[in-house]
Amino acid sequence: MPAMLILGIESSCDETGVALYDTKDGGRLLTHALHSQIAMHRDYGGVVPELASRDHIRRTVPLLRKVLGDSGRSLGEIDAVAYTQGPGLAGALLVGAAFAEGLAAALGRPAIPVHHLEGHLLSPLLSRRAPAFPFIALLVSGGHSQLLRVDGVGQYRLLGETLDDAAGEAFDKTAKLLGLPYPGGPALSALAERGRPGACQFPRPMLNSSSLDFSFSGLKTAVLTRVREIGEPDEPQRADIARGFQDAIIDVLVGKSMRAIKHSGLERLVVAGGVGANRELRRRLDAHAGKAKVSVFYPELEFCTDNGAMIALAGALRFEAGMAQKPPGAFAVRPRWPLGELTSS
Repeated sequence: MPAMLILGIESSCDETGVALYDTKDGGRLLTHALHSQIAMHRDYGGVVPELASRDHIRRTVPLLRKVLGDSGRSLGEIDAVAYTQGPGLAGALLVGAAFAEGLAAALGRPAIPVHHLEGHLLSPLLSRRAPAFPFIALLVSGGHSQLLRVDGVGQYRLLGETLDDAAGEAFDKTAKLLGLPYPGGPALSALAERGRPGACQFPRPMLNSSSLDFSFSGLKTAVLTRVREIGEPDEPQRADIARGFQDAIIDVLVGKSMRAIKHSGLERLVVAGGVGANRELRRRLDAHAGKAKVSVFYPELEFCTDNGAMIALAGALRFEAGMAQKPPGAFAVRPRWPLGELTSS
């Protein structure tokens, strides 16, 4: 297949991402641009869907102009347009999908709908030290915590998933209990760095279960109970609670990941999604993996959160594998879309 220039557009939630990926010589990311809506949503304590959708409308064209200018490419050189079809906020997804489909139609080029989680799952392939297939993947992004076996593009087998709150949700909800600002996850991790190890003990949900599933709702409730017992925690107490909570989450994520590796017989573990940026999680995983002679792969920090680069990459890989066909101009967003519905057929 000849080299292609793929435009990627991400608009599933509160980040607008645009990127250009060139498939020539094994593939490389030419450039990407991202706008985060964190400042806009902070006053509301979370993402406001209507505001998110309107902001995507404002940002997409300027970001497209930026990546074209930075790469020295023109619209006419684009060979295909990949975009996030789901899951995510319906209105936000519609902005990116409509723009991508309209641009593709105007250029007479194919449009490639991409699963948002597949983008995260494949994002470590953008790194200089990229994993080879097959591998075990720990996908910890927003409302998703999953362990999967990945044998190739579109070849995913679910090994375990969250039964209630995902790790990212538990971080955000616990941060709110501790009075931390939005976005809560990074703020809680920063506070946990000042906490004392072992000063505040919390349960490790399902850590010793034979299942590879997760459950973090009870852990969040345990934090709420501790906060109520204290009354009004001072700063050191809040730091100890944050540290205890984070240690519990990480113990579970590391324990389940290493168990999945052991059962699979594979020697490569990929960690993807926003929680994958957590420094303590990376440190502990690296330590356990080193003892087990397992290689761990992470996306670059800039690709842990939502971005257009991972969508451009996933679109390029799907197109090359012949898995991107659809009727021209026909599109629909999928706010709820299980990753397991993707196949290699």
